[in-house]
Amino acid sequence: MEQSKLTTLGTQDSRLLFERSKRGKEAAMLPERAFPKEDLAANIPAKLLRKSEVDFPELSEPELVRYFVNLSKKNFSVDTHFYPLGSCTMKYNPKIHEDVAALSGFACVSPLQPEEEVQGVLRIFDDLAEALKQLTGMDAFTLQPAAGAHGELLGMMLARAYHASRGEKRRNVVLVPDSSHGTNPASAAQYGYEVVQVPSDERGRVCLAALEKLVSDRVACLMLTNPNTLGLFETDILKIRDLAHAKGALLYYDGANLNALLGTVRPGDMGFDIVHLNVHKTFTTPHGGGGPGAGPVGVVKALEPFLPKPVVRRNGTRYHLDYDRPNSIGKIRSFFGNTGILIRAYVYIRMLGLEGLRQASHDAVLAANYLRKKLSSAYLNPHNEYCMHEFVLSARDLAAEHHVHAHDIGKRLLDYGFHAPTVHFPLVVKEALMIEPTETESKETLDAFADAMLKILKEIEETPDLVRKAPHTMPIRRPNEVEAARKPILSSRDLKRDQSHNWSAHQP
Repeated sequence: MEQSKLTTLGTQDSRLLFERSKRGKEAAMLPERAFPKEDLAANIPAKLLRKSEVDFPELSEPELVRYFVNLSKKNFSVDTHFYPLGSCTMKYNPKIHEDVAALSGFACVSPLQPEEEVQGVLRIFDDLAEALKQLTGMDAFTLQPAAGAHGELLGMMLARAYHASRGEKRRNVVLVPDSSHGTNPASAAQYGYEVVQVPSDERGRVCLAALEKLVSDRVACLMLTNPNTLGLFETDILKIRDLAHAKGALLYYDGANLNALLGTVRPGDMGFDIVHLNVHKTFTTPHGGGGPGAGPVGVVKALEPFLPKPVVRRNGTRYHLDYDRPNSIGKIRSFFGNTGILIRAYVYIRMLGLEGLRQASHDAVLAANYLRKKLSSAYLNPHNEYCMHEFVLSARDLAAEHHVHAHDIGKRLLDYGFHAPTVHFPLVVKEALMIEPTETESKETLDAFADAMLKILKEIEETPDLVRKAPHTMPIRRPNEVEAARKPILSSRDLKRDQSHNWSAHQP
């Protein structure tokens, strides 16, 4: 059967889940009800009782298993494909981390248990915080934030609390480079700061002359990452530090790109006062494996009193949670953090050690430069110099000459078995293709990706329409992305109800 019919039938498999339902089919054998229905009704408030049965499809176990397995085969993931998603560090996740996090002593504990019953978890929290302090040069850490952007928000709260304690409440400006991650200005604005953009110079780094004019006694902090989103190290970072600190501003480190520096350079040694880490990127479980993340925040000693409570304290061989923190900004999350993600990060650090982490970063830098060298002679590279863990190409000339854009190249890569790199970001590069290979990919995989990129370039020159209409082998070609974001199809029930072009109009 031709490919187009196969992929269409694959989507119908999803669509027909409810239609396949037949009353009486079962995929599980449940025990008899422990309590009579009338007893449940007597002990459960009426407002919590369902008025009707749950509308679940009824299928046999083989039908249900085949449905979900076939659905999973339609996905791209780091377990199935190369995922060069620039600035997101989508490295392969070793499965031993999953096994450790699933141990009953971790997976089955409750945050409401007494401290004496969760000493093992508290020790891991304390050990992880110590490891992160050593890796970043910070004096204290909180593990509460649920993700990187959540850590950024906490960073803004800490900056305000610090300046307020010094009687400097007029500091209401946050500076961000024009190449920054989008969450930086969003987090600052969310907390009420005025966001001012710092332009880049011709080298793709922070323009020192512009920064000097923008820093004032109204600036609360400067947010940046190093290396920046172009994959370039901010070689003037100590001058940037001096400019910010001379005006009393704090320096905030976006840790999304820390994978380039582990064991080699520490943010604290560069002069940063606040650091957030995407441990679900840098230390395993890319993007939380599609679920929760974790964004620990570290600070220098002057900001430690303002960290969220509680913090883990060690007293001899015992650990306890310290809530007695009068200057704390309070809690920013229920309980203590996303424990499963933090445990995975802890295992990653303990298994590799400092030398292993350093080697991982060196390998990531080597992989990025290997690909940069192979592709920059064919694709435009606005800053074609030695990079760190990622680099940025541009499809600007291809868009002008052949009307093929960066996102078209990303879609075509799906046909070759590769996830797209980050496209159209950073905004300082028109038609950007942002590529981060990470340290976990083999030379053979990198060569295959480079070959695919070169083949796509030839297609653009000879048959551009082939690329403009890609992908050609996916279950869905190009959904209406605006509508898909506003009305996502999250369940089979949504599929049954939704007959829009999100699915049907874009079949191969």
